[in-house]
Amino acid sequence: MTTTTRANIIRSEQEAIEIARRLAREFAVDASARDRERRLPLNEVETFSASGLWGIGVPRAFGGADVSVRIIADVFEAISAADSSLGQIPQNHFATLERLRHDGTPSQQDFFFSRALAGERFGNATAEPGDRLPSEHETRVRRTAGGFVLTGRKVYSTGALFAHWIPVAARDDDGLTVTAFVARHARGVEVIDDWSGFGQRTTASGQVRLDDVVIDELQIVKRGRRERIDAANAVSQLIHAAIDLGIGRAALDDTKRFLRELSHPARGSAVTRALEDPFTLRDIGSLTVDYHAAQALKARAALLIDAARGDAEHRDVAAAIVATAEAKILTTRFALDASNKLFELAGTQSTLQSHNLDRHWRNARTHTLHDSVRWKYHAVGQYELNALLCDPFTYAHPYKAIEE
Repeated sequence: MTTTTRANIIRSEQEAIEIARRLAREFAVDASARDRERRLPLNEVETFSASGLWGIGVPRAFGGADVSVRIIADVFEAISAADSSLGQIPQNHFATLERLRHDGTPSQQDFFFSRALAGERFGNATAEPGDRLPSEHETRVRRTAGGFVLTGRKVYSTGALFAHWIPVAARDDDGLTVTAFVARHARGVEVIDDWSGFGQRTTASGQVRLDDVVIDELQIVKRGRRERIDAANAVSQLIHAAIDLGIGRAALDDTKRFLRELSHPARGSAVTRALEDPFTLRDIGSLTVDYHAAQALKARAALLIDAARGDAEHRDVAAAIVATAEAKILTTRFALDASNKLFELAGTQSTLQSHNLDRHWRNARTHTLHDSVRWKYHAVGQYELNALLCDPFTYAHPYKAIEE
């Protein structure tokens, strides 16, 4: 049963970072055990949202701290380095807050932002079987004599099991895309924890089934109320990049710890300690440079997104979207490289199940599959060479020139 603990109200960016670091230390203690046992972090999620961190994306006009995107990304990196499943669970919550800025009516913003500040959590029910585009979703909101009803089936619904509200991507009677906010325990809502992926094991990213769920007009947010493109999806993507960065950072930290405490030097290296191996030093140096480079691209994208919020120029929004794609490319590469290199550098002992270090690679490999990084290279190329901005859902079809 989803519980609600009145959330702390965070007032500053510094407070947000300090709380994130404290929680990261707490969450790291049993992270390996939760992964090994596939034990859902119910208490940890409650502690996480009660800390006030889930409300830092609420605009200041509605009582929130309205922290910068840079701080949001830093919070996600810190939590994900401790436990990347806990890092991923609120990703859709923050994406929802950002989308409400652009698409919510004043009354919808007032209601749902206040719910977030009160400690209530937003989940996710977006993807459908067959990976259909939003314009092709079969989940429908139908108007009836008594109001509206919602019917459909969703997969990869990360966060839904822990949520108070589940934002559902659907189409209305006119075929237009909407987001329907459904109470987690409303009649006709079934959340199924059947996620069996080898990584991100405790995200509960299973199914949501909706059978004639009754909703009212306040719960239906029309997508794209403003005709101009916005940076909301860039915020969502940058959070994914921060999660990957946290996974890679955890893998690199464990590699260094293992080398200092347990690893043997390579045969024929003529050194007495693993941490003196010149080739190991070279590889640790290379991974460290990659980590700092990925951090820098994450920070650059965050600054551009912050500049592109609100009524920004089209060119500024485009620059933020492409910068986020660049950050996602590098954080993906770093997470996979660091989690794979761990075993080569740390040696055979690092593969023992008792250490459970393979969770870093499993988490990196699973989470980086959220969207195709190879198409992000394509999107950056289109932007740089042809001055075209690609639709993040259909990279093969550029839809907007940079200049209007």
